[in-house]
Amino acid sequence: MATTYRDIKADILARITRGALAPGALIPNELELAETYDCARATVNRAMRELAEEGVIERKRKAGTRVRLAPRREARVPIPIVRHEIEATGARYRYSLLSREETTAPDWLRDRLSLLYGARALHLTCLHFADGAPYQYEDRWISLDMLPHAADADFTATGPNEWLVAAIPFSNAEIAFGAVAADADAAAHLACTEATPLFQTERSTWWQGEAITFVRLWFRPGYRLETRY
Repeated sequence: MATTYRDIKADILARITRGALAPGALIPNELELAETYDCARATVNRAMRELAEEGVIERKRKAGTRVRLAPRREARVPIPIVRHEIEATGARYRYSLLSREETTAPDWLRDRLSLLYGARALHLTCLHFADGAPYQYEDRWISLDMLPHAADADFTATGPNEWLVAAIPFSNAEIAFGAVAADADAAAHLACTEATPLFQTERSTWWQGEAITFVRLWFRPGYRLETRY
């Protein structure tokens, strides 16, 4: 099967995410990449052009193409990092990966993110702690069609949200906030009783119409959302 520009984009993005191509690293020129991927230079050019448009790499005449020092973010509202939130209070942060499964996206997720039938997804559940106490329970889905290298990522030490923020920008997001009664699953993970009122966030993100992730977050009882602009 011929190499497509999507294959090249995914491979280069995976190398950047794994650290094989560090921020500021020089990327081989298009002729070299065409030989490496055994494809036409035009195929490489499209992949590189899209990566540049998405803020992952920067291209300069004579200076070559390099990995950006930080992915460019198109959204004005940043994605919050729970580790930063916890550490800002002076508490000690700890993270635990509870479950991980590669699976076919369920119908409700396909409808939510406009995924194709048969789309593959990575399903993760995680728990974040503040001074040893449960702080946030995370249930996340990542599109493997958009980010196939997520299947190889090590989420045992770093949470998926931090990985995603470092790996790829986003152009669109939908966020919903609400108060919910803890079900058995959330209650067990957040050390509270069923029906306890909890603050919940749901967030979906896309890049140029391609779904990236959907996450549902439950916060410990008594959590207050505070935002500064």
